[in-house]
Amino acid sequence: MTGDAGTAPQPSQSRLAFQAVGRSLARTGGELGARIAGAWRAVAAFARPATSLVSTTGWLVLVAALVSALVAVVFDWVEFAFLAATLAGALLLAVPFVFGRLRYRVGVELEPRRVVAGERALGRLGVVNDGTAKSVSSRIELPVGAGSAVFRIPSLEPRAGHEELFAVPTNRRAVIVAGPAISVRGDELGLLRRTVRWNDPVELFVHPVTARLRPSAAGLVRDLEGEVTKVITDHDLSFHALRAYEPGDPLRNVHWRSSARTGRLMVRQYEETRRSELVLLQSTEESHYDDEAEFELGVSVFASIAVQLIKDATKTVCATERMRLRTTSTTSLLDDSCRIQPYARRGGPALGGLRELVRDRIRLAPAASVVVLVTGGAQPLSEVRAVQTVLPPEMPLVAIRVQRGAESRIAKVGRSTVATIGDLGELAAVMRRVRP
Repeated sequence: MTGDAGTAPQPSQSRLAFQAVGRSLARTGGELGARIAGAWRAVAAFARPATSLVSTTGWLVLVAALVSALVAVVFDWVEFAFLAATLAGALLLAVPFVFGRLRYRVGVELEPRRVVAGERALGRLGVVNDGTAKSVSSRIELPVGAGSAVFRIPSLEPRAGHEELFAVPTNRRAVIVAGPAISVRGDELGLLRRTVRWNDPVELFVHPVTARLRPSAAGLVRDLEGEVTKVITDHDLSFHALRAYEPGDPLRNVHWRSSARTGRLMVRQYEETRRSELVLLQSTEESHYDDEAEFELGVSVFASIAVQLIKDATKTVCATERMRLRTTSTTSLLDDSCRIQPYARRGGPALGGLRELVRDRIRLAPAASVVVLVTGGAQPLSEVRAVQTVLPPEMPLVAIRVQRGAESRIAKVGRSTVATIGDLGELAAVMRRVRP
């Protein structure tokens, strides 16, 4: 026997050498790659003022010119050489169009700044030449919502101005952003494009259509001075009974006449009263509504009730799944309602969406006297009824299901009141009959 079977084999020296070389090459390659990436970023940052002028069309033309030149050299095709020269010449001819400097004072105004969906809104673009020399003709692009308006500004004398009027589409509820105004200099083919931003964006609030409701939002707020509850407390307005004094009771609650008559200290007890406080919620999950028009009807119902509650000075919390609306004034609430958008739940529609919304939002007002929930007609009544399970027994629920074209009606589902609204014009009549 020349070896021991239990002895481990010796590692190959060649393998160790190759592993060391490999690690060294990997380390060197990583360092070299980092240096190349850093150098590339530095070159890109240095060249950005020039490369930013090239439009998407310009980059396509440049790539086509390089490819044509390569084909001409490799295959000796004269036609591609002429093509490369033509494309490169077009880029060179576009260079002079981006030179020059404009001295403008640009203003964008919207009148009015707040409209109801469907009303007319106009905008004005004003341009004044603030330079000491006559300006050249230019083009100004003004983004308006999802679109963009293009205005040709003529040559202007020093301190001279030019105005352009434009209409703003307000056919649906939204926050429409106009601006910023951007002057564009470049060739007619759009190969090179130099832009300058002149002002900040301006917002136009397109409020939802609302219905006028009677004061106190019908029966939703039953007692503005305070609703008596069954909770017994030592401090309130509604007298309940007398009881024997216990150590720690405040002396101001001692009823001295009864104490003198019975021979022992007696203190007053009260029934707790609760100031009217209402939680108004809207479900914005897409699967709860049949279509976009039904969702907009839901927003109009939600905003109509909220506006009347604010006018009645009712303490109110207004919210959706993703935002809490301001209730300091009707204007601020309507402005916020313009930002309500439907959303799709990840993983598709799921049961429990309404319960999650109510459970999360009633934490904002745990002492609320009524919860009003606006949802779509795609929600079954069983889901609406299940919402009551996450509310305290003394907190009533009023659910409003919007369903375009349906007959407006009111029904009791368990301990909940469910109102169906088929048209915004019927909201006032329905709310007069609602009693939580």
